[in-house]
Amino acid sequence: MDRLKREKLKGMYLIAVILIVWTVGSHYNLWNSYIIPAPSKIVSSFVKLVENGKLIRHIGISLRRIFIGFSITVFLAVPLGIFFGAFTNIYAYFKSIFEFFRHTPPLALIPMIILWFGIGETSKIVIIVLASFFPVFLNVLKGVGGCDKKYIEVGKVFDMSQKDIFLKIILPNSVPDILIGLKLGIGYSWRAIIGAELIAASSGIGYLILDAQQISRSDIVMLGIIVIGTLGIITDNIFSKAVSAYIKRKQGDYVE
Repeated sequence: MDRLKREKLKGMYLIAVILIVWTVGSHYNLWNSYIIPAPSKIVSSFVKLVENGKLIRHIGISLRRIFIGFSITVFLAVPLGIFFGAFTNIYAYFKSIFEFFRHTPPLALIPMIILWFGIGETSKIVIIVLASFFPVFLNVLKGVGGCDKKYIEVGKVFDMSQKDIFLKIILPNSVPDILIGLKLGIGYSWRAIIGAELIAASSGIGYLILDAQQISRSDIVMLGIIVIGTLGIITDNIFSKAVSAYIKRKQGDYVE
């Protein structure tokens, strides 16, 4: 535990140095304050946007979009990953089309998405789903399809049915990969939210950043970027702790 705390402190050192250099440089006008606004100005904008409720509203809307989009991703990617992981011979027929869409950036599909789904909430959700689908799908596929054959052979020795082998051996062993996929997927959702909210949006953190850029408020642009990065770190840490807790519990079961 002490080692983990030391590692976290090391990460904070660089952040502290950056803040000090940033504050001192802004104070002595070492760079254009329009390009790099002073930390104090960003904090002041943060306080004002919190007090008038705008920041909380934009954060809430972005979180709602990510929640809906990522929920759809989980609903689609996990069952498909399990199915194709269990039936790799069937996946061979679909692999090319999956690979095609995996290598196509969701933002490149924005014109087509607008044409198909319009400029409402649906198009924003679709972009988030496209961005987060493959990290989840591929990790589930890897977890189910990559189960150690020795465990499966042991199940067969004990005359377990194919259903029991899948439910009691393959699926439990794939959970760490599934959790890692979910962790990556939520991260990709945060990365996609900016692009998603550039589509004729009137709310959300992405809209807040774009609107601030159009009225030359670089302090609010920086604030929006910091908010997205911070919320991304929080969600990533939540999933990291879930993965670590599960792995430790499984290791404890094996020791017992």
